Amino acid sequence: MVFTHDTRAALEMAADLVNTLPKTGPDPADRLVTHADMTRLLTAHPYSGVIRRDARELAEVRAIRPRLRELWETPRDEAAPLVNGMLEDGRALPRLVRHDGLDWHIHATDDAAPLATRMLVEAAFAFVDVIRSEQDDRLRVCEADDCAAVYVDHSRNRSKRYCDTGNCGNRMNVNAYRRRRARGTA
Repeated sequence: MVFTHDTRAALEMAADLVNTLPKTGPDPADRLVTHADMTRLLTAHPYSGVIRRDARELAEVRAIRPRLRELWETPRDEAAPLVNGMLEDGRALPRLVRHDGLDWHIHATDDAAPLATRMLVEAAFAFVDVIRSEQDDRLRVCEADDCAAVYVDHSRNRSKRYCDTGNCGNRMNVNAYRRRRARGTA
C-alpha cells in the first residue's frame, strides 16, 4: 500500500470531485449540478460534520473543483505552494480522531467548517503525502483520446493509463483492434 487509508480516500474523493467538471470525461456535461449529484458524491465519499445540503453549499463545492484539478496538472515543486494555499485558506488545524468505526485518522478542519472547506483541506492534506513521498507520478490524466478525467494510479508498477469513469480502457482497446483489423494485422 502506497498511501494510508485516509490519504487514499481523500485522493479518490478529489479525483471524483474533479471529474464532475464539464468536459472532463467522455461525457462533456457538468456532473455536479443538482442536490442529487451532490448526494451521489457524498454517498461514495461520506463526510462527518455539518452538511447543509443547500444551494450555497453546492456552489461552494463546485467552486473548489478547478483548484483541485490544478494539482493534477502542476509539477511537484510548483504544487507545494498551491497545497499550502489550500491549507491556509481552510485554516487547517490537524488532529487525530476516531469516529463511525474508523480507527485513528486525521481531520484537518473543524467539523463545523463548511463542507467545501473540509473537502479542500482534506484533499490538500492528501497531496502533502503525495508530495512528501514523491508519488506525484501516480496522479494521472486519462490517456483516452476523448477523455481528460483524472485518477490516482494505485497499481504496483504505475502502469494504469486510463480512468474508470467512462470505460476508457475498453474503448481504446476496441478502437486499436478495429484499426489493426482495417490494416489487416489483427
